[in-house]
Amino acid sequence: MSILGNYLQTGDWKGEKHVPVIHAPESVQANELINIKLSIGDSIAHPNTLEHHISWFKLYYLAEGAKFPVELGTYHFMAHGEADMFTEPVVTTSVKLPSSGKLIALSYCNIHGLWENSQDIKVI
Repeated sequence: MSILGNYLQTGDWKGEKHVPVIHAPESVQANELINIKLSIGDSIAHPNTLEHHISWFKLYYLAEGAKFPVELGTYHFMAHGEADMFTEPVVTTSVKLPSSGKLIALSYCNIHGLWENSQDIKVI
């Protein structure tokens, strides 16, 4: 029985401002260094205020045939108005993938909870 899964929300990021957007190539060479960008609100802006903001992203990779995903990174956005500074919920990371699988991104909105998105990536 899934507990956390009951609280994960998803949708089309073009129509829902909370869904993390994964910017990654559809196919890559094995063990080639690639950049993966995560963002929020690419089509519909998400508020970035003390009262309503994205707190963090998590990025996982689930290789084909694997039982569990591997966490690639956790990215916290800490400034939500302190000294009039606001951390924008955008991050780029680099990774080498040995096999095909699925990128899985989670985001957390302090008001609307957990959101997920995924993208298949083929390693040739």
